[in-house]
Formats: sequence, structure tokens, C-alpha cells
Amino acid sequence: MLKESLKETNVIMQSPGKSLKEALLCAQSEDRLTVGVYESAKIMTDDPDSVSFCVLAMDEEFECDIALQIHFTLIQSFCFDNDISIVRVSDMQRLAEIVGDKAEQLEDAHCVLITNPADGSWEDPALEKLHLFCEESRRLNDWVPEISLPER
Repeated sequence: MLKESLKETNVIMQSPGKSLKEALLCAQSEDRLTVGVYESAKIMTDDPDSVSFCVLAMDEEFECDIALQIHFTLIQSFCFDNDISIVRVSDMQRLAEIVGDKAEQLEDAHCVLITNPADGSWEDPALEKLHLFCEESRRLNDWVPEISLPER
């Protein structure tokens, strides 16, 4: 039993980037994505129970933008307080390529939320793997794990 659990954990830990891409594309096809720091903050304020997963993307702008760093800190805190799984990616451009369909979204893909469907009846295996990955990362004291997105 323990061996199987460890094998499953290793599989989850090896492919989180692929699972993230799959979950983002699935959510996008079902219109369950919110792209942008301010748009995400609005969703989190208005309906925190609707948020299932959060992705924070860092780039060279992040290092120089104190306001963005403060927003990230607040978003992370909100996610911890509301039991929302959260990850970081270091390639904002790649994240924007996956989720962006409008030019303005590509400029502010620093935060992407995956929300729950309105009817509540769905299963997304990729998102479930991501939740397990985040849970395992927290056990290892990595509260906001970094994921590398796969190439095209």
C-alpha cells in the first residue's frame, strides 16, 4: 500500500507541468479561467468558494514591481486562508501563450485562476493531480511550489 502511494506520488511529482497545461486548457474550453491580477482579486473577493486553483507567473517585471509583489503576497495569503491550491511558474510568456486569446490578457498573465463550474458536476483528472502535487509539496514545506510548463 505504501509502495503504491509512493509510486503515485512520484508520477504526480514528475509531470506537474503537463498536468497544469491540461488543466488550464480544459478550464479555458469550459470558460472557467480568469486571467489577470485585478480580475483574479475581484473573483476572490466576490466569490472565493468558486476558486479551485491559482497560478502565479513571475518574470523580470516581477522583480522590479513592488506593487505586483504585494499583490502576489496578498493572493498567496488569500489562497492559504481559503484552502486554494497555488503554484508559481517562471515563464509568464509560456503561460500567456497557453491561456491568452486576447492581446490584453497576454500583458497581464501574472495571475490565472481556475474556477469551479457553476453546476458543480465535473471531474478534471489533471486538476486533481495538481491538487495532489500541491498537497505533497506542502508536506515537504514547499507552500508555493514552482512548476515548469512544457514546451509546445
